[in-house]
Amino acid sequence: MTGSAARPPRGGPTPTALPPDSLTHVELTWVEKKIEHWIRFGHEAHDQILDRRRRIVSFRPGAVFAFVRWASNDFGTIISRIDIVRAVCVGEPYQTLPFVRPGGAIVLRLDGWPKVERVLKVIDGIEALGIDPAEIAPEHWRHIHNRLTTGHEPRAYGRAQHSAWLLRRKAES
Repeated sequence: MTGSAARPPRGGPTPTALPPDSLTHVELTWVEKKIEHWIRFGHEAHDQILDRRRRIVSFRPGAVFAFVRWASNDFGTIISRIDIVRAVCVGEPYQTLPFVRPGGAIVLRLDGWPKVERVLKVIDGIEALGIDPAEIAPEHWRHIHNRLTTGHEPRAYGRAQHSAWLLRRKAES
């Protein structure tokens, strides 16, 4: 055989690309008293255990979750941070965040244990009302971020505010 008959044909249909992963993945690590990354609230779509200290949890687009990071060394705490994040849709702009792929829309970001602890208490208060913190108005998380950043007490989230948010969300969809 000569020429092109011996070679496989060029061109032809190209394989279809797999759809991009639409989930937001968060890598969690737990090394007792050294590194502690955990999810405080949020509805996980998938959970993958990597080893006894690490796992990856994934969230669907639009899901809101709280990601807490704490780490220490021989001299004490080196980081305390809480981020409340909305998982984004494919193609939507996002902010990068360590251990979160690809990133998300950050609605609250606070550093330092006193502020992190205050946010955790706010979350406890919301849950005490029987309201899922992942379902509250994103504007309230921004309000908490702004108030605590400036050293002021945030307003409490109540049932009336939550009902109004649910009605607004229903009307927008």
